[in-house]
Amino acid sequence: MTYQATPFILLGGEAKAAIAFYARALNAEIAFTQTFGEGPADPGHPVPDAAKDRVAHAVLKLGGADLFVADAFPGTAGPDGGRVQVCLTVPDAETSRRFFDALAEGGRIVMPLGKIHFSPSYGVVTDRFGVTFQIFTSR
Repeated sequence: MTYQATPFILLGGEAKAAIAFYARALNAEIAFTQTFGEGPADPGHPVPDAAKDRVAHAVLKLGGADLFVADAFPGTAGPDGGRVQVCLTVPDAETSRRFFDALAEGGRIVMPLGKIHFSPSYGVVTDRFGVTFQIFTSR
């Protein structure tokens, strides 16, 4: 099985400026960007106006590597920063569950593992060492 660990920079409303800066400073290509407002509507969880213009996800290409950049949803970024996280991309939901549960032992679940519009199994967990992992299932 192939796994991928990608640095994920999480900011508090400055992602657009950071993306432009990293593109210029690192000669990175902006491969993808989407705001919270551009995502699919979910009547059960409407996006507040304060979040609509924030970057939900962006991918910058640096040579053969990826760098993910996004803004935290308003009111969710903790004081510890959590600015740099690790996004683990795995090929199946079973592996996602195994990794998620193992990282959650002695840690804290930030977002339970479950289906979301961009992944069949996605969740966020902070391990017992204070490192936050996003578990992303690619299919």
